[in-house]
Amino acid sequence: MYLGYDFDENLIEEFNEAEKELAPIFAKFEKNSLFCSAKVLKAFQDNKLCSSDFIETTGYGFYDAGRDKLEKVYADIFGAQDALVRPQIMSGTHAISLAYFGLLKHGDTCISISGKPYDSLQSIIGIAGNSNNSLIKNGIKYEQIELIDDDFDISSIVKRLKKSKVRLVEIQRSKGYSARKSLSIEKIERVCKAIKTADKDTIIMVDNCYGDFVEDREPTQVGADILVGSHMKNLGGGIAKTGGYIVGKKDFIFDISERFSAPGLGKDIGANLNQNYLFFKGLYQAPNVVCSCLKTMVLASYILQKHGFEVSPKYNEHRADIIQAVELKTGENLIKFCKGLQQGAPIESYVSPIPAPMPGYESDEIMACGSFVTGATSELSCDAPMTPPYTAFMQGGLTYEYGKLGIMIAIDLLLKK
Repeated sequence: MYLGYDFDENLIEEFNEAEKELAPIFAKFEKNSLFCSAKVLKAFQDNKLCSSDFIETTGYGFYDAGRDKLEKVYADIFGAQDALVRPQIMSGTHAISLAYFGLLKHGDTCISISGKPYDSLQSIIGIAGNSNNSLIKNGIKYEQIELIDDDFDISSIVKRLKKSKVRLVEIQRSKGYSARKSLSIEKIERVCKAIKTADKDTIIMVDNCYGDFVEDREPTQVGADILVGSHMKNLGGGIAKTGGYIVGKKDFIFDISERFSAPGLGKDIGANLNQNYLFFKGLYQAPNVVCSCLKTMVLASYILQKHGFEVSPKYNEHRADIIQAVELKTGENLIKFCKGLQQGAPIESYVSPIPAPMPGYESDEIMACGSFVTGATSELSCDAPMTPPYTAFMQGGLTYEYGKLGIMIAIDLLLKK
């Protein structure tokens, strides 16, 4: 028995040896966590955060000083001019949709320069599904440029920008459900410089979901104009119950805020509904939570690779987000792994995940997510399309200790015949 769990003795020894091997990598994550914590703390202090900023507003939400201060804190942390941080932004997908429709008008051209975007964005654009409200149905032109060897095809991007006017380029930092690697800040910085050299007026928007606080800089600090993210991921810190953020240049945030509420109202409306406290506290916890997520995923990568599974990234590769992909080879293995991860969760550990349809996705999905906040991927979770090569996409771990236990339970079940 190990801490009350009936793990295989060999597996326990494997985990112990893995932690010794991974100590230098863990130390790098802890150093980055301290750096990001300093950014958060300094922003709280510079903006004179006080307990009265947590007071709830209802109704229209006019004159909400705490909400305004929260958005100033976000702008400072991300090196941006302004921010929109609201509980009414329901997901990362919603934040991206707001940015698209706030910045693009009939006749404009939008280009994804990181290839085909994540499944839930394809209906927004209009390249999947049959929505009458997509970008394409609203007269917005869409193109995409594929990555080459997990990096931007800068020559093709520059050539396209010089050919005719492009209003907005979009970068998806995380791999989503693709086999590619997630995009590092170094790569994003390089392509931002090339874009602004080719056409300084082209808007660069980055989907930062899963990437916040993973590196010591954010895309808005290396040339991006707009950055979007979700509180169900990194910056909610496992505490925020809902919400999302958009940070960037002031004029662009203004346009997006009018799409968020209504023309003439913009950021001035929107009650905080008693979420300010949770948003501030979640942000305060976020650097440590991201560190725990990274350590948990590196540990999982190390053990699963040792047992012959293809993993991406490998345990010793650079990480640009909190996602760990593992090819489980068969649908049976995928279901078993998700079942094990669910058994390692604090909430509904007795539930057995099964594949089922999910809105916004073409194939059946399976998800393990016994989280305090429903669907929060900052908590240890796993989701996957039920298609070959049956790749599970893991993320999360509010603390390393809980993350380790959850991974041990999942791998123990996977390896048992």
